[in-house]
Amino acid sequence: MLVVGAGPAGSAAAAWAAQSGYDVLLADAAVFPRDKTCGDGLTPRAIGELQRLGLEDWLRAHTVNQGLRAHGFGQTLLLPWPGGNLPDWGSAVARTELDDHLRTTAIKAGADAVDGVRAVGVRREGDRVAAVEFARGSRGSSSGGERFEIACDRLVVADGVRSPLGKLLGREWHRETVYGVAGRSYADSTMSDDPWISSHLELRDEQGTVLSGYGWIFPLGNGEVNVGVGTLATAKRPADIAVKPLMAHYAEQRRVDFGLGEELRMPTSALLPMGGAVSGVAGANWALIGDAAACVNPLNGEGIDYGLETGRLVVETMAEHDDLSEAWPALLRDHYGEAFSIARRLAGLVTIPRLLSTLGPAGMRSDWLMTLALRWMGNLVTDEDRDRAARVWRWAGRRSIARDARAPFA
Repeated sequence: MLVVGAGPAGSAAAAWAAQSGYDVLLADAAVFPRDKTCGDGLTPRAIGELQRLGLEDWLRAHTVNQGLRAHGFGQTLLLPWPGGNLPDWGSAVARTELDDHLRTTAIKAGADAVDGVRAVGVRREGDRVAAVEFARGSRGSSSGGERFEIACDRLVVADGVRSPLGKLLGREWHRETVYGVAGRSYADSTMSDDPWISSHLELRDEQGTVLSGYGWIFPLGNGEVNVGVGTLATAKRPADIAVKPLMAHYAEQRRVDFGLGEELRMPTSALLPMGGAVSGVAGANWALIGDAAACVNPLNGEGIDYGLETGRLVVETMAEHDDLSEAWPALLRDHYGEAFSIARRLAGLVTIPRLLSTLGPAGMRSDWLMTLALRWMGNLVTDEDRDRAARVWRWAGRRSIARDARAPFA
């Protein structure tokens, strides 16, 4: 099995595949350790997957948080993680460290790994991918780098939001549904050991306009916090913002309350396909997972949990099906379709001008409503949950997906 992309999705897939007896090669364009634009937060859903991989003790040696501190419209609410069939705690680990550790976990499980190689082509035999062509060296180098093929009987594509290999295989991103524009940086902070992650739901630009997104401060437990902003957009209502200046403005507003240092280090930004808004996610012997398959929560931008989950699920699916072209999209829709459909419908509403500033104050006045929103926005509803909130969420998802012009992953 060839796995292209060694982020959480690819490394999880490689680890599970190696444990299942596959001969696995894990390839990535970057040289590890490497950075990745991300908020670094690990929700209980992600914690559960990392526990499955045997990494709980490693996580607890970093930082543990109790839930979300939500700020906005004159209110501050402490919203504990709901627990239930998921862990009742979260964490945060910088992606430079998290991804390197997950890659090492896959190698220890028996996978071979190579980094610094870019997938630049595919060789097909009929409807199957027989080999992937790689180039060694940085993109755009004058030499173009050494080129070579790696044959594969199974191919897992986990090469991130842009998914260059996915594009070669026919992946298409549909921007009529909501997508994210996000940026993050690191800052010293006196609140680095804060037991709560913080989100500011009233994100304003320098002119004071409420934006369709939020700002965050996630403590890392090492003297630093991850500081970031994210906004939502659609093809009809694109995000007309400069992310890095907005992030600096947000940090300045929060500097005193969170004891932030003057310098914002390593600022980066990215576009995020969300809610399964891609088609072409599988072929006879290949499948896209994680960010490459737009497995990103439209309501909070979280993708690590889905990356870890799809890494496990794709290995299980390959064990049961020789042909993935129908089986993998069907599984993605079964697991995520309804939740992604209603989430991206709600997120799309937030992009309507002035809607958030109208409804936000009412929502923030209710601890009960915001606790419910945390569970839904964080997709902290599992298939095993049978309580009223879970039933309402699934009912809304079924109604939503029935109305979709294009269902997730279609």
